[in-house]
Amino acid sequence: MPAPIPRDIPGLPAIPPPSALKPSPVPATAVVTPVRRPAAAAFRLLVALAAAGGVTLELLLGDPPRALSHFTIQSNMLLALVMALSARRAWTAGRPLPGAVLGATLLYVVTAALVHHLLLANEASPSSLTGEASAPTGLPALSHAVLHTVTPIAAVLNWLLLTPPGRMHLRQAGTWLLYPMAYLAFCLTRGELILPGTPDRYLYPLLDVGQDGFKRVLGNTLLLGLAFYALAVLLVALNHARPNPIRHRGKTGFRL
Repeated sequence: MPAPIPRDIPGLPAIPPPSALKPSPVPATAVVTPVRRPAAAAFRLLVALAAAGGVTLELLLGDPPRALSHFTIQSNMLLALVMALSARRAWTAGRPLPGAVLGATLLYVVTAALVHHLLLANEASPSSLTGEASAPTGLPALSHAVLHTVTPIAAVLNWLLLTPPGRMHLRQAGTWLLYPMAYLAFCLTRGELILPGTPDRYLYPLLDVGQDGFKRVLGNTLLLGLAFYALAVLLVALNHARPNPIRHRGKTGFRL
């Protein structure tokens, strides 16, 4: 039997003792068994189809470039994309989309619905729509109901019943306002480039600089921006205060 090798040899540095391995925290997503959610996937797919159908109907019934310029159309296009991706991840047991994406989408769709019902479609409002746009009939009425009522309510239900809380943060609320600010600049620039007297020069009455003047329009946009930010803060607060509708009791295991 060979003699053991000495740990200390004259003229050579001593061999250090083996160090204990430091514990490394394992993220929860690595040990929680992925769970497929077919019911959530089916609901989100229906929401995506409803939003896409409403947008498609608006494009077929009206002027596509003008329709695509509306905030409601753009927000519902975003909702259709986000709901389709969320449906796929729920069906395949993938990780959910970031809370910032879901929060921004929810904020835009809900804001578009509130502005429509409280200001544009309200006859008592000084910014109400006139003519056929105020009371559409037939297929335009169907698309309006889908885009301004059905999909916003469905987006809120998805948020309250099918998504975990606490994934939105107050610091994200300011970032969510970048798109509405860019949209406001687009609307005002579009109105300035179109010849005065052209029908529908401004997309919304509250942004009609030619009728109300720049000072009043600026005041309207300031109030609208404050309301936009207040709604974003309210969504974040409610998202942290509401109970968790998703509670899995499955066994734990390493996720490959």
